[in-house]
Amino acid sequence: MKRVLVTGCGGPAGVNFIKSLRLAGDYWIAGVDGNRWHLELAPADERYQLKQDGNYVNTLNSIIAKEKIAFLHPQPDSEVRVISEHRDELNVPVFLPAKKTIEILQDKLESAKVWKEAGLKTDFFVLRGPEDVAVAAEKLGLPFWIRATRGAGARGSTLVENVKTGFSWLEYWESRNVDWTFIAQKFLPGQDIAFQSLWQDGMLICSQARERLEYIYPQLAPSGLTGTPSVARTINADDVNDIATQCILAVDSQPHGVFSVDLKRDAAGVPCPTEINAGRFFTTSLFYATAGVNMPDLYVKLALGEKIPAVAPYNCVGDGLYWIRHMDSGPVLVKEGKWSSKTVG
Repeated sequence: MKRVLVTGCGGPAGVNFIKSLRLAGDYWIAGVDGNRWHLELAPADERYQLKQDGNYVNTLNSIIAKEKIAFLHPQPDSEVRVISEHRDELNVPVFLPAKKTIEILQDKLESAKVWKEAGLKTDFFVLRGPEDVAVAAEKLGLPFWIRATRGAGARGSTLVENVKTGFSWLEYWESRNVDWTFIAQKFLPGQDIAFQSLWQDGMLICSQARERLEYIYPQLAPSGLTGTPSVARTINADDVNDIATQCILAVDSQPHGVFSVDLKRDAAGVPCPTEINAGRFFTTSLFYATAGVNMPDLYVKLALGEKIPAVAPYNCVGDGLYWIRHMDSGPVLVKEGKWSSKTVG
């Protein structure tokens, strides 16, 4: 039994990571989370409440020693960052990209700068205050997106269709005394695409792209985006595979670990990068595991030096698979055209 410790184990992404390992069958799993109630949701063998504070790393090491942990996986971005910074102090292996890579990719402004320098298609403008909204409109045109440079789940984002909306949006956040940096980015009207990939020492092990079709509770966010889809389908697209790979290599010439790339197609149909989540899986990691390519299991085995089965570097799951999920409903995997419903009328 491989003994694994998962941080953020009570959130949806942590739960799905653990469920993916459960499909492989030979794991003993301990989980930590700062939320006592969410810990009850984690399908772990042992659970610990642990908040990020000055003693966080020492406490992790004590759990690692007590439970004889062989591998540590951080799932939330905040914990990826902390564990990356302190990886040399941990008494267990991790499978993370380089420290500098994580620093760049957790800042949407810095990653956009790297992609622009590499000749990849990305348009952005730094917003230092509400007064910059009119300048952004001149440079990018209307509509455009405003978003915070750090954070997940479409944090601080909204579609700006007129200058007044953008001005009011930034004034609102200023009134809340948040210390976020905001950027404006060109509106991309096409497919919303997620490219999940696993790398080892610069070699692409496997990857698959999917399109987000619907979001969970979109009506609760001004942007209509809540960061995680209720419906997604796999797609095989050479241009997506190519550009996502270029985006990763522009930041890190020797990718190592998990790189989850978000892209949207522009009006001309070109895939454009919007962000990369490095060091952790997308929330829906269980999608591909259920479909037959268990990336979390491959990831742990690679980290521990175990052999893995042969898997295609691109389109490893194949296209036309739908992952349908919603609050308290559980996920369903459906092949294109294999719907259980009947059309009437």
